[in-house]
Amino acid sequence: MAKRVFFSFHYQDVIDFRANVVRQCWVTKSDRETAGYFDASLWESSRREGKESLKRLINSGLNGTSFTSVLIGSDTYSRPWVRYEIFKSLEKGNGLHGLHINLIPCKNRQTKVSGPNPFDYLAVKFNDKGDRVDLCEWDEQKWIWYKDVSGWILPQPQLHNAGQLKQLSTWYPTYCWVGDNGYQNFSAWIGK
Repeated sequence: MAKRVFFSFHYQDVIDFRANVVRQCWVTKSDRETAGYFDASLWESSRREGKESLKRLINSGLNGTSFTSVLIGSDTYSRPWVRYEIFKSLEKGNGLHGLHINLIPCKNRQTKVSGPNPFDYLAVKFNDKGDRVDLCEWDEQKWIWYKDVSGWILPQPQLHNAGQLKQLSTWYPTYCWVGDNGYQNFSAWIGK
């Protein structure tokens, strides 16, 4: 059965067509079941709306999904709405991975070096009992509390992580669409 995948990306990567290559790869397969996923991402067409409206739109887009694929371009790591989508995906319990897309030629047939991994800039801080996490982001100097998504109580205490701050890159893998043959492997990466 195909999974519903939420794609998180920086809008510039849509303009450059890199995000679309990944999001639309199912088109060249016999059907979406073969591709292994349904695209449940959102366009930033409503980014001019207020902050609360955008949060509702993102939360609605995440409904019914079980996996979030973060398409990593040059500046994805610093985009506030990508950070929000990652933390809401984590809170929801979605599977999560990062996917470098800068080696996909853009509309002008140019490639770029891989951008920074957003998971290096986001973390969870376990309380001293290991039964609650709060969310943090790196502000280029230090870890600060993330304010747009509240932390939560864990269903099972994680005593081995008690009192620790863990970057999301500790747990969530990243791949390269070109170098790791995403066209063939994407279904396996999302656990189809």
